[in-house]
Amino acid sequence: MLPAIWAKSLVDILRHRAQIQANERAYVFLADRGGEEAAMSFAELDHRARALAAHLRVAAGVGERALLLFPPGLDFLVGFFGCLYAGIIAVPMMLPRRYRPQESNRSIVEDCAPRFALTCSSFMASARPSLADLPRARAIDWIAVDEAPSGSPSGLGVSNAITFEPTRDTLAFLQYTSGSTSAPKGVMVSHGNLLDNLEMIRVAYDNGRASTHVSWVPLYHDMGLILNALQALYVGAACVLMAPVAFMQRPLSWLRAIDHYRAEVAGGPNFAFDLCVERFRPDQVVGLDLSHWKLAINGAEPVRADTLERFAQTFAPYGFRREALFPCYGMAEATLLISGGQRGAGYRVRPVGQEALQQNRLSPAYRDEAARLLIGCGKKLVGEEIAIVHPHTRRRVMDGSVGEIWVHGPNVASGYWRQPMATRETFQARIAGEGAPRWLRTGDLGCLDGEGELYITGRLKDVIIVRGANHYPQDIERTVERSHPALRPHCSAAFTVSRQDQEVLIVVQEVERTFRHRLDIAEVTGAVRMAVVREHELTVHDVVLIRTGTIPKTTSGKIRRRLTRQLYLDGALDVWSEARARPHDQGMIPSDHDHSPRAAI
Repeated sequence: MLPAIWAKSLVDILRHRAQIQANERAYVFLADRGGEEAAMSFAELDHRARALAAHLRVAAGVGERALLLFPPGLDFLVGFFGCLYAGIIAVPMMLPRRYRPQESNRSIVEDCAPRFALTCSSFMASARPSLADLPRARAIDWIAVDEAPSGSPSGLGVSNAITFEPTRDTLAFLQYTSGSTSAPKGVMVSHGNLLDNLEMIRVAYDNGRASTHVSWVPLYHDMGLILNALQALYVGAACVLMAPVAFMQRPLSWLRAIDHYRAEVAGGPNFAFDLCVERFRPDQVVGLDLSHWKLAINGAEPVRADTLERFAQTFAPYGFRREALFPCYGMAEATLLISGGQRGAGYRVRPVGQEALQQNRLSPAYRDEAARLLIGCGKKLVGEEIAIVHPHTRRRVMDGSVGEIWVHGPNVASGYWRQPMATRETFQARIAGEGAPRWLRTGDLGCLDGEGELYITGRLKDVIIVRGANHYPQDIERTVERSHPALRPHCSAAFTVSRQDQEVLIVVQEVERTFRHRLDIAEVTGAVRMAVVREHELTVHDVVLIRTGTIPKTTSGKIRRRLTRQLYLDGALDVWSEARARPHDQGMIPSDHDHSPRAAI
């Protein structure tokens, strides 16, 4: 069991910090060029959240939903905690494109039926029209939190602004899944789930008040919200935030912020570490000191061994220690974190043979066989259990064997918002031959070694089966991306379709922008086919080269293979060659919808 936690809600945590660390800076937001644009103490956050809560409670009752639609900045946190104080269920959502919401946003609005949309005044004019054509949006009350009354809560019509006291069982927010394999589903995260997972993270990371965080990951994403903003609040540390676009344009500014604020904790998806290496210029990091960076968290997408090695080598001269690299694993359905290592212990690399992996075993490569390097994602957290289960027989498999990852613990959410069938399938599974408890089916494949280290091998629904052998799409995609310099890294999708009663391999791949005027399609596709045959002994039935920035991805950057497959079948990909605009026998295969969960960290 977890150590006793005195708080019964996240509201209790904020109150506590506002009392004992009232004037200490809780959050800082950096401008695009690195200077401080805004800052907020624990007491200021508590005061603004209470005032907003009073305003919300006048207009709606406990249990209503509120969209959080904020550009990067600190107003998101005011909106989030204002909802918690009022008993309103917060629904973080990615900003819609101007006048055209993403399909995921449409799904979220229709699913949760929000009463409010919280935003800031500068974004109000563009946010409202973007959702105006959605039927559910017509009943939404829009509130700019920076213009909401900020006086004494008791003067706003609600005594002490606290007419509702959340408990551990109270629903805090809906974290919608990123939709990598299906339409977004609202994970119902309670205050108890949050408190337990935040305590698990604290223990795993050994965090304290000195553990300053620096993050560019957006707050509507659970990694940005829970792993950074809420974990910092939980332990009483400062959290420095920057806009995602600022990081994407100038990734080294993230490292300079880590240095300037002497941050101990900072991380992101695997591509973030690649981007820092790709944009590295010695003249831009003169005087950089990363020696105080204790936890370089890598999650939200598959962790690659060469990424970790290149990052460690590149920044070792600037004080970075490879022992700080911290691969981990988690997902929204488990609030956030499922497994992690120990601070300062470094990471494990396990070379495994491709042939054994195809047969769901982790064994060393032999003869001249190519090895796949798997990265250990740590061990189970305190108070939690992890099991590796055969996805069809639902029986445990032996250590060293690949199966579906199942999780049980107080961090596992109660289910999906208003989706009882999906909730039963995903959150209430039982291991055959065993009684209680009920387990969360992650939909991810992996194995445990004899010491309890977890290795992730892929997504259950994404596994490609050809001639009875399992192939992981990310391995094929990696081979494709490396086959020719015209191909853009982290921007490919491999999947199968039926042709004359056989499953054949299709590869969709973005082209680097710099090659847009000098692309030799025959040369590139030939290189792709040759590389896949050489590395995987597979024939690629069709190589589809698409324009830069058009591969479907989730909000956290994961490839949406199922959607890419459907776009291929519909002839809707933005291809370079008209000859490949539509598959020859499209329509033979019905659209399939994947309802499994997906990894979120």
